[in-house]
Amino acid sequence: MSKVTRTAKQSPAPHDADSHDLIRVHGARENNLKDVSIEIPKRRLTVFTGVSGSGKSSLVFDTIAAESQRLINETYSAFVQGFMPNLARPEVDVLDGLTTVISVDQQRMGADPRSTVGTATDANAMLRILFSRLGKPHIGPPSAYSFNTASVRASGAITVEKGNKKAVRATYERTGGMCTHCEGRGKVSDIDLTQLYDDSKSLADGAFTIPGWKSDSQWTVGLYAQSGFLDPHKPIRRFTKQEMRDFLYGEPTKVKVNGVNLTYEGLIPKIQKSFLSKDKEAMQPHIRAFVERAVTFTTCPECDGTRLSEGARTSKIKKISIADACAMEIRDLAEWVRGLEEPSVAPLLTALRQTLDSFVEIGLGYLSLERPAGTLSGGEAQRVKMIRHLGSPLTDITYVFDEPTIGLHPHDIQRMNDLLLRLRNKGNTVLVVEHKPETIAIADHVVDLGPGAGTAGGSVCFQGTVEGLRASGTTTGRHYDDRSSLKESVRKPTGALEIRGATANNLRDVDVDIPLGVLTVITGVAGSGKSSLVHGSLPHRAGAAGEGVVSIDQTPIRGSRRSNPATYTGLLDPIRKAFAKVNGVKPALFSANSEGACPTCNGAGVIYTDLAIMQSVATTCEDCEGKRFDASVLEYRLGGRDISEVLAMSVTEAEEFFGSGEAHTPAAHKILDRLADVGLGYLSLGQPLTTLSGGERQRLKLATHMSEKGGVYVLDEPTTGLHLADVEHLLGLLDRLVDSGKSVVVIEHHQAVMAHADWIIDLGPGAGHDGGRIVFEGTPADLVATRPTLTGEHLAAYVGA
Repeated sequence: MSKVTRTAKQSPAPHDADSHDLIRVHGARENNLKDVSIEIPKRRLTVFTGVSGSGKSSLVFDTIAAESQRLINETYSAFVQGFMPNLARPEVDVLDGLTTVISVDQQRMGADPRSTVGTATDANAMLRILFSRLGKPHIGPPSAYSFNTASVRASGAITVEKGNKKAVRATYERTGGMCTHCEGRGKVSDIDLTQLYDDSKSLADGAFTIPGWKSDSQWTVGLYAQSGFLDPHKPIRRFTKQEMRDFLYGEPTKVKVNGVNLTYEGLIPKIQKSFLSKDKEAMQPHIRAFVERAVTFTTCPECDGTRLSEGARTSKIKKISIADACAMEIRDLAEWVRGLEEPSVAPLLTALRQTLDSFVEIGLGYLSLERPAGTLSGGEAQRVKMIRHLGSPLTDITYVFDEPTIGLHPHDIQRMNDLLLRLRNKGNTVLVVEHKPETIAIADHVVDLGPGAGTAGGSVCFQGTVEGLRASGTTTGRHYDDRSSLKESVRKPTGALEIRGATANNLRDVDVDIPLGVLTVITGVAGSGKSSLVHGSLPHRAGAAGEGVVSIDQTPIRGSRRSNPATYTGLLDPIRKAFAKVNGVKPALFSANSEGACPTCNGAGVIYTDLAIMQSVATTCEDCEGKRFDASVLEYRLGGRDISEVLAMSVTEAEEFFGSGEAHTPAAHKILDRLADVGLGYLSLGQPLTTLSGGERQRLKLATHMSEKGGVYVLDEPTTGLHLADVEHLLGLLDRLVDSGKSVVVIEHHQAVMAHADWIIDLGPGAGHDGGRIVFEGTPADLVATRPTLTGEHLAAYVGA
């Protein structure tokens, strides 16, 4: 008996399975990481911080998450892998202790017009099943309630090739819920022909008013004038019906113009391909303005914007159709579903209630399921992606978040922190890339990367506790307790833009005066109506008042690995011209996407070998050694540098290079000045856009728009992706814009920007139908003194009032 007692008192030897409590990374070199080695505790909340571009995402997403996903993919059969994306192994020596990773990033959801909040979260799929079982009148299976499914009917003979071949009569029918007029988009687009040409003129007299369509171009105007389909000397308004059909809608046809074989097609499909299929943000300002004038979108008159067929709109449960259900705010829809009692669909109702309740819990109850996914902000999109993980029974998962507090009012950040802690407390490892002190404060472990950005970053400066970070002396540690103070005096407005009766989305007949000549901050909880007011009403009012508006929103920059800061900002044009002028050759030679490209790799710098289910292999091109240009092009020099050496320069180096001497190029220097102004001096001119962080991309967009002539600048959360140390730099930039005579309107939650404002307009008091009203307008000092709103309370706490 005593022997048994003695044995029980001895501490048992640790089990081998309990020794794997760390994720070990050794020798990580992805992007700008400099041989990083680090150990991350499992089942803890670890926050990665550091200035924008320091390598946080490269370590967390491009190394840890990417390798976990690649290893999971390898567990599937070769057949299944053939249908999956091929992932390359990250540049790292050892990755040990990985668990299954679920990435919840801040990439905006697809802007496809058929993608909505409901389709992105499976809520629509469950609603469709519900209506197909309980809807009266019954119109068919779940597909009959889907605006992405068209009705199909077919009949005929098919030949079955097995045994004795024989023709069999077959019929096929599928009932879909798509509106046939708008094809499930809810809107119909219309091209304003008066913006494309002057119908009183002939083609030979220069009828086209499309930017870039010069009368001497055989590729555009010449193609139509000499195609043989049209009379180039007849005014367009006198074209016959057949000529007008050929002119506007002609099918692609091979024609010969001046001895060159070209493809003729109608004007409308040509405009759609050459303008409407491209990213508006990447267009030059005058072309973007043309597209906005020429294309109009109107609500579909047949389905009234619901996207659904008449059958789907008339089938109802308790007087509610699926279109009505998707138009409700999700918190109201959750209440309606809770009131349905039907034993035959009980499991479905339970699952649907859980999904809808998760929306409310995460602070998105103000959305509706019909909201297009592409209109969600980065923060809203990220929280929508979290929905499916909240009630998950899975444990020992690694969740990776990319700035989950984006787009959140200070009041909502605590709710997000609680969700992150809940995931951790279920036994999961939570890795968070974050800048906000409120979220860094809840970390069990902090990893600070830096010390700088780009090539000056990529090293671990500190790892340990939050208190250790405060005392560490790193850039993050020094700025962790930074707090902006209220300005002693604010600027006086030079005028005002009067907005009257604004009703876009949830706005409730809002009347407000937005002051001109000052820094105005629009704030309020997420979903209170800030974007509806600024993007929905301000541009129209400013246009009517003769003020040009430059709007810099959160839409992502599109760009392939061939796109870089030089091509996106238009910097490459003056550089190419400068090279061409000095060397007496064509500018096209100095483009890796045109005549100057290395013929072996077509200007990519690398050669990709596709190995089917295995990862593709990228090898540096041996002919150009990764420089992307033909060897003959590299013999031409400007200021002693060839074009590949210029593209390898940082913005700061290039600013000095093009500022004086033989390479002095004022047009290039002006663009480089703007890039340095927004804090991107460390970026190299030829760095692929695909490698830039979210904060870097938004600042690149800001630098591009700063050249535009506009009296009112509208910025949507410019602190997104900015480190605490960079916020001060941004405030200086906003001040310079205002002092140069601009009016700056900023949608923002960051208290430092609020404290720095001349005027604050606060919307609320809540989100969705609880918001849409002006709850305060005045100076930051008045807001702190009276504290009439949630924003006032949080700003007062921030400035220590």
